Amino acid sequence: MRVACLLHVYFIIIISTLLFANNKDNPPDKITAIQTHQEITIDGLLNETIWKENKGISYFKQRNPIEGSDPTQKTIVYIAYDDKYLYIAAHLYDSSPDSIVARLGRKDEKIDTDLFGVFIDPYHDKRSGFYFGLSAAGTYYDGVLFNDDWDDDSWDGVWIGEAKINSEGWSVEMRIPFSQLRFKEEKHPVWGINFRRDINRNGEEVFLTYTPKNESGFVSRFTDLVGLEGIKPSKNIQFLPYVRAKSEHIQTQKGNPFNDGSRQQFGFGADFKYGITSNITLDGTINPDFGQVEVDPAVINLSDFETFFSERRPFFIEGASIFRFGRGGSNSNWGFNWGDPSFFYSRRIGKAPTGPRPNSTEFFDRPDGSRILGAGKITGKIGDGWNVGLVTAVTDREFADVQYQDGKRGKYEVEPLTSYNVLRVQKEFNEGRQGLGLISTAAIRKFKNDALRDYINSEAYSFGLDGWTFLDKNKTWVINGYTGFSSVHGNKVKITDLQRDPRHRFQRPDFKYATFDTNATSLNGYAGRFAINKQKGNWIFNSALGFIDPGFDTNDLGFLWRTNLVNAHIAGGYKWTEPDEYFRQITIIGSAFGSQDFDGNNIGQGLWFNARFTTLSYNYFGLGGSYNPASKNINRTRGGPITLNKAGIVFFSWVGTDSRKDISANLSADLYNGESGSKSYGLNLDINWKPSDNFSLSLSPGFNWNFPDVQWVGAFSDSGATRTYGTRYVFGEMRQITFSSSFRANWTFSPVLSLQVYVQPLISSGNYSHFKYLARGNSYDFREFGGGSSSLGFENGFYSGNADGDGPAESLSWYNPDFTITSLRGNAVLRWEYLPGSTFFLVWTQSRFGYENIGDIRFNKPFPDRFLNNQPDNIFLAKLTYWLGI
Repeated sequence: MRVACLLHVYFIIIISTLLFANNKDNPPDKITAIQTHQEITIDGLLNETIWKENKGISYFKQRNPIEGSDPTQKTIVYIAYDDKYLYIAAHLYDSSPDSIVARLGRKDEKIDTDLFGVFIDPYHDKRSGFYFGLSAAGTYYDGVLFNDDWDDDSWDGVWIGEAKINSEGWSVEMRIPFSQLRFKEEKHPVWGINFRRDINRNGEEVFLTYTPKNESGFVSRFTDLVGLEGIKPSKNIQFLPYVRAKSEHIQTQKGNPFNDGSRQQFGFGADFKYGITSNITLDGTINPDFGQVEVDPAVINLSDFETFFSERRPFFIEGASIFRFGRGGSNSNWGFNWGDPSFFYSRRIGKAPTGPRPNSTEFFDRPDGSRILGAGKITGKIGDGWNVGLVTAVTDREFADVQYQDGKRGKYEVEPLTSYNVLRVQKEFNEGRQGLGLISTAAIRKFKNDALRDYINSEAYSFGLDGWTFLDKNKTWVINGYTGFSSVHGNKVKITDLQRDPRHRFQRPDFKYATFDTNATSLNGYAGRFAINKQKGNWIFNSALGFIDPGFDTNDLGFLWRTNLVNAHIAGGYKWTEPDEYFRQITIIGSAFGSQDFDGNNIGQGLWFNARFTTLSYNYFGLGGSYNPASKNINRTRGGPITLNKAGIVFFSWVGTDSRKDISANLSADLYNGESGSKSYGLNLDINWKPSDNFSLSLSPGFNWNFPDVQWVGAFSDSGATRTYGTRYVFGEMRQITFSSSFRANWTFSPVLSLQVYVQPLISSGNYSHFKYLARGNSYDFREFGGGSSSLGFENGFYSGNADGDGPAESLSWYNPDFTITSLRGNAVLRWEYLPGSTFFLVWTQSRFGYENIGDIRFNKPFPDRFLNNQPDNIFLAKLTYWLGI
């Protein structure tokens, strides 16, 4: 009997232990929000009875540094709501309050600090949502979640929160208006919710539910949030009027009657937001101010391809994630010598006028950009999980002021009235296991000056389909991809010019796939890419096949890197995510890749590898490289015949220190060595210093040495160049040295008041020598001028060359291409959010630019006297916005 009783007791103990262990090691199935009628003061003190009388949520697990372990510090989170607001409060206990890292930064700035955040999935679609966070110093964070794993901090909500450090650690309170969230009206709402806490000194990240390091999916793991009975979506009516004053002091042509270099401009307008339904929001703007606060970086581009600059204007970057195309479903999209064509590149809207300067003009004053008369954006969900985005904008007809040589003045149209339109629709099925979407764009122009038709497309359309599907129930393998087409219309002159564009080069004499048609009034093409990715596990795998037809063109409203390309890769590797005796994480990956053009020419192939190591002390280093066998080059002669690329190798490496320290650094180096003799080297250093919790400095100097043995000089008609189709393609060996740096200072006085200063000096010189010409197509056969029977001379800044001296070849002449370019640009931005959603900006931007026809940097005096003494371009801007919510 005693044995039976003991066995019974042991059985109860074992069952109880298992039950408690299960409760401890698994997050709660659901969390219930508590309705409150009590006024909650958002002060970070948690004095209200609703916080004191409820148990809260205390279950958390580490993701870093030790996955699945209990947190080193206790956290308790509370959730409450009333008719208008969702309230989040948390006690973030800390056994060493004096060790809390409470760094202050501007809103959404990525800084190393203790922080707390809440993630919300109001649609409960397990794919998208919002996040809100506070650092221990009170810095605000917010943004949107999408594609289950990704986030975008460009969205700015209007909410309030406070953080306070106390003797037990620190605490936070947040008040999030329901008007800032999108959700369906339901009798018994079920949302998804998750929490995160960072303990910076330990490198510790703890979550209510975390994504294992060798898996994927974040929003789909959220715990259910229930109890929100009675809440209703609001109309979400918001107004944001603005006033702006701008003063320009810039260099201009002497005697310019239209611009003496000093201009003052004043403006006003308003943005508005209206909740058409609980799921659909209309964003609009009247007389918008689309000037950007930050400056674009200076670059030296010696190719004939366009440079890509990121969008910085708030109206376009907010909610931009819904317009992302072609990469959904997968958490990793790789590319080797591949750039996805963009169907929507918002910087096309409001771009600088394209029309040329008319003949016989003495003065010509062109606007910097096309004025946007109005723009609207509709985003949200309709029906059963259809995501919808629509952007429409109209830019004004722009005129330049001109004074002709006879003294007469007038207006000359340089940009037509233009309508830009983008539609994006996407549907997710089976809890995100499949997705299907489309994108459609249209740019339509109305001309008054018919001469502009020779320079600007009259209409441009594009359409694309994208989607994904997971191949297994665990969502380990996914296939995603897209396909699309474009159609551009214009007159014969413009479409002929478009066929000659560097992205198309239909005029190439040995191009067989496409026909150069000078009578064409349209250009059409297609593109697509399909990929497979392994989402989970320590083993890594990714492969893709992409193609871009030579006639494909989305540049009127998108961005196109290149065409005439069939590209594929297969890549894989392994990642060690569990810390060992020396390393916290190791990843080693490699790939094989190759590209062809539509004629079947091998235009690039290679083998690539990369290895990354993170030590237990959060320092890191890595190395990698690639081998590129011989291939063909369809771009070197810029519309001429194919040439060959000789084999080459690339090596790169980097090393960095723990970014949590007051001083951290990263050093990277790269080199290229080609069999042809071409070489390049790069050395870049990033130094970050945080002398106090609210002040940081960063300095990023870099040196690059580029020594190509065939650098483009020009193409010249020469009847003697029979083996290169009657054109002599001239190149030179170049020694280019570039020094660039960026300096940033961030001074954050409070969570709502900050000052940022950015300065970027750049110096680049190119020295040309050993001028040569291409002897025959489909080769790497270059003959140097001055050798054998050829000749080379130099006089009065011009080179003269003849391929065969007294033979039938024609004498050529070209300007000395040596250069030294100096640039210094920067800005200072004071930002004060004096009320939630209402901001005052003060901005100063300065830029200097210099050019000399010499090919050597003088390091003892890199900036010439005239560069420093010349009047810089200065722009001063003050802007005030005021947020009104109804």
